[in-house]
Amino acid sequence: MVEVTTDDKAGGEEAGMEEVTIKDIARLCGVGVSTVSRAINNHPDINPETRDHILNIIKEYNYIPNNSARNLKRTESKTIAILVKAIDNPFFSSMIRVFEKEIKYERFDFFLQHIDNNQDEIEVAIGLAKEKKLMGIVFLGGFSEHSEEALRQLKVPFVVSTVELDNSVEDCLYSFVSVDDKRESRRLADYLIGLGHRRIALLSAQKDDESIGRLRMEGYKSALSQHGIPIDEDLIVYTPKDCEVYSRRSGYVMMQQLMEREKDFTAVIAISDMVAVGACKAVFENGRRVPEDYSIAGFDGLPETFYYEPSITTIKQPLEEIAESSIKNLFYMIRHEEKAPNKKFEGELLKRESTRKIG
Repeated sequence: MVEVTTDDKAGGEEAGMEEVTIKDIARLCGVGVSTVSRAINNHPDINPETRDHILNIIKEYNYIPNNSARNLKRTESKTIAILVKAIDNPFFSSMIRVFEKEIKYERFDFFLQHIDNNQDEIEVAIGLAKEKKLMGIVFLGGFSEHSEEALRQLKVPFVVSTVELDNSVEDCLYSFVSVDDKRESRRLADYLIGLGHRRIALLSAQKDDESIGRLRMEGYKSALSQHGIPIDEDLIVYTPKDCEVYSRRSGYVMMQQLMEREKDFTAVIAISDMVAVGACKAVFENGRRVPEDYSIAGFDGLPETFYYEPSITTIKQPLEEIAESSIKNLFYMIRHEEKAPNKKFEGELLKRESTRKIG
């Protein structure tokens, strides 16, 4: 602990006893945190006079960068953990391969951890970070809402990939990389409405979902409202508790439940491509057809949807680009001790044989 005084205090008052951080040094020098980081690491991309000024301030205030990337590199562990919910989801397979390739290219160790649906991924991450001395974490899937108190306990940089993080916590190094699930879901519903459908059902995530399931439902409801179509809650089916979310089985079970309700509908939006595949199976078993009886659309753009019969209309997510951007953000934060910008990618609507025009 050192005493910090600054000239910008009124009358030259002392700021009091406090731990000097890299943000303090940046403020005292009138530069950004990344510039201080480059000076500490003797990066060539910095003006020599600026570097000397920063180093003099560091010396004056006895700043010791205990948590800087330079010292992190000296620890025995150089491990990046990927925490995955629904690890058997083929949606994540290509992304995990990208993570492993990029992490090994950077000469870091790769650690993959599966998180059950009923587990709190932040709680698991806090334990792993201590146990394995992690340098960074990528959350693949999971919830979008966590308390600030929980996030602040996570002392390593982290990226939430494929999910938009709702919190804004200044004390953490984090970012999220995803598509805009609400916007893309709205686009999918708009497409079906443009084909003449007015009675559109939704096969959703579990009722208490606070992640992409909630966002995709909001997009669905927004599209109906904008077109003046009343929202019929009986046309929304939630994933049963005994089913894996986003799975073929959940799609099969939900579609069976929907048809048993004997409600009038002509189109179905499935919360994921695997759910759409399961829904098609239920339709065929009941002696009905896709798209002649029901148009069915998915979400994710998995390759399997092209080879399925009929090929499934879907929103394609740029999975490899999302993965590359996620790991790039993580290494940026490890090296520069400042947040990386959040990024939202645009999806692509793939219009295929599982949907048709009516009316």
